[in-house]
Amino acid sequence: MYVTGRLPLLVALGAVPVVLLSLAGVDAWASAGAWVVLCILLAGADAAAAPSPRTLRVDRRIPRRALLGQQVEAELWLQNTGDRRLRGRARDAWQPTAGAPPERLAVDIPAGERRRFAVPLLPRRRGELRSEFVVVRSDGPLRLAGRQVRLDAPGALRVLPPFTARRHLPSRLARLRELDGSTSVQVRGQGTEFDSLREYVRGDDVRSIDWRATARAGTTMLRTWRPERDRHVVIVIDTGRTAAARVGDGVRLDAAMEAALLLAALASRAGDHTHLLLFDRVTRGRVTRVDGPALLPALVDAMAPVEPQLIDTDWDAAFAQVRALTSRPSLVVLLTAQDAPDAARGFLGSLPALAHRAHVLVGTVTVPTPSPPDAGAPGGASGRVGPAASAPEPRPDAAEVYREAAAARTARDAAAVADAIGRAGAEAIADTPEALPPRIADRYLALKAAGRL
Repeated sequence: MYVTGRLPLLVALGAVPVVLLSLAGVDAWASAGAWVVLCILLAGADAAAAPSPRTLRVDRRIPRRALLGQQVEAELWLQNTGDRRLRGRARDAWQPTAGAPPERLAVDIPAGERRRFAVPLLPRRRGELRSEFVVVRSDGPLRLAGRQVRLDAPGALRVLPPFTARRHLPSRLARLRELDGSTSVQVRGQGTEFDSLREYVRGDDVRSIDWRATARAGTTMLRTWRPERDRHVVIVIDTGRTAAARVGDGVRLDAAMEAALLLAALASRAGDHTHLLLFDRVTRGRVTRVDGPALLPALVDAMAPVEPQLIDTDWDAAFAQVRALTSRPSLVVLLTAQDAPDAARGFLGSLPALAHRAHVLVGTVTVPTPSPPDAGAPGGASGRVGPAASAPEPRPDAAEVYREAAAARTARDAAAVADAIGRAGAEAIADTPEALPPRIADRYLALKAAGRL
């Protein structure tokens, strides 16, 4: 049972007769008590006369997936299986991060009929969002009180990474097509794919002469070869405690996912096999042996429910998982945050064994550092005019000094770790969440152009 705003209003209206009765010599307290009891009895009778909300049958129609920040519409269907018209309110119990509107749904369903209610959702968190029940209130005839019931109706919406780095893909694909055109005729030897025939030129390898084509053409014809396209690219996303650090509007894990999606889309178009591993001490997600158009949906599905874990990553176990994915990786991209020498000892100790077997890129999301104020700007020292030019510079406060010292210390530690990664045989790339995905994609293309991948 619940009461509406009409009940306290009715109680307040009783003040008028109570005052009039008190002027006539009737006990005011007795009159007030009688009026309150009467209002309570009316509310109880009104709630008892309300149609039972348990006669409603609830059905849902929810999109299976949605991108983070993309508005979608969930449908709620209520069918009145009773023999009385039901009026009241309903509320779908989505969690706050689903972005459902706070307003309750106005319900007015005749007996035996069915009504559709639209619930717009604007997800603010990646992962599995759920609504387990619907709360329905049925008003009594006087609208003083009514019945309230919880109806179980589980529903779920999987919120996928937004892949905002997709905007960098067309320009990288254009460069990839240029690379395909410039490298398709120069490679010879075992393990390559036949591309085309051309006339023999002095200096060409005579072992590539196609004698059958030569007999047909009447001139010496040479086979040309295309570089192998079935390279194996392994992307490892660190889901340990460093992935939970906030950078910009999100966490490092979200930025790492953006970089992984851009690289995977590019590698798939290049004909390479892409493997994904999300790992800390156990495997949080894995995608392997998926190619073509099904790759990106599989990647975002695996990424969607993964959250950072406040534990240190076991890199020996992570690299063992990499070896289990493929026995001959050509490129391994480690998306992690190794910016403190003491904390990176385990990672640096395990890295050389992996770098010996494949080309390794270590991508790190860094916090954008604000640039110092320009001294030559109008607000700077050299921009002052007149007597103010001789005024002393204001001293920075203690908080500013500590911030600058912390930024310098962080930069120094990150440089030390990057040097150690280079000595271990890998390559370090560090940048902001917006700049890291295209930088890793560009490095992949550079390796392709150099014939190292």
